[in-house]
Amino acid sequence: SCNINEDGGFMPFLINTANKFIKAVARRFSFESDLRQKNSPEVKINQRLLYNFYRHAISTGFRCSLADTGFRVYSQFEEDGILLYIFAAIGIEHQTFIDIGSGNGINSNCANFAVNFGWHGLFIDGNQKNITKGKKYYEGNPDTWAYPPVFVNAFIQRENINELIQQNGFASKGIDLLSIDIDGNDYWIWDALNVVDPRVVIVETHIEFGLNSIVVPYDKNYNYPGKHPDYHGASPVAMEKLAQRKGYRLVGANNYGFNTIYVKNGIGEDILPAVSVESIIRHPRNQERQKLFDEIKDWEYSHV
Repeated sequence: SCNINEDGGFMPFLINTANKFIKAVARRFSFESDLRQKNSPEVKINQRLLYNFYRHAISTGFRCSLADTGFRVYSQFEEDGILLYIFAAIGIEHQTFIDIGSGNGINSNCANFAVNFGWHGLFIDGNQKNITKGKKYYEGNPDTWAYPPVFVNAFIQRENINELIQQNGFASKGIDLLSIDIDGNDYWIWDALNVVDPRVVIVETHIEFGLNSIVVPYDKNYNYPGKHPDYHGASPVAMEKLAQRKGYRLVGANNYGFNTIYVKNGIGEDILPAVSVESIIRHPRNQERQKLFDEIKDWEYSHV
């Protein structure tokens, strides 16, 4: 950073511009270095060793609490580690994923599998800048350039989600992992989805709604933050009921409890039993978050 002091004229402008440029370059190289570390040989080797350790240990009767398995590589929180354990428990069948509301596909619940385990999949997001950034990353990544994930720029709605998946060739594929995080109509999108039958689903819920079984009514044109930043989505209770109706059981969540994880019934039930909603929302943060509901508690909701 430049700290030269000059009075008046062009010099202060030049120094200020130089400082901004230096900081921007530093941020870029820090970001790119961080991304390189995420798919380094060390990261790959250690994860594959852990995956195979889990596989062997589980075969001998070992069971681990999902809360003790979390870590972050590409995911926003510790979902990468939790999902690694889940797939060690139930096995990987298709090496495929669909990420609805993927952002750039880098900070994603599916990215670790795409880059470090060779999975193929579909990223869908409504922001073209995110799509452009994601395509550039995967097309330039030494592990994915030859067969990069499919990126689709679309505003996601109940009315088009099945068509988007069909048009891009994933309706005919077996899907190991489905991730839904669109900050709004997550519940309604999963409810409408019927062209794929994923083995594992991770979907964001609105922890602020507590144990109320409610969903904000569907608005196909909704775009966050809408008329209030906390008026969107579904409670964990409502989402768990939808999961049950679709043939899934709740097996865990991230540490804060809002990214809920479900496994298809009939798969690994002896290893990954169903858990209660109450058990995943015990983090003290949630007591503070639920206070935000007071301001909107009398607004319109679908009670499910």
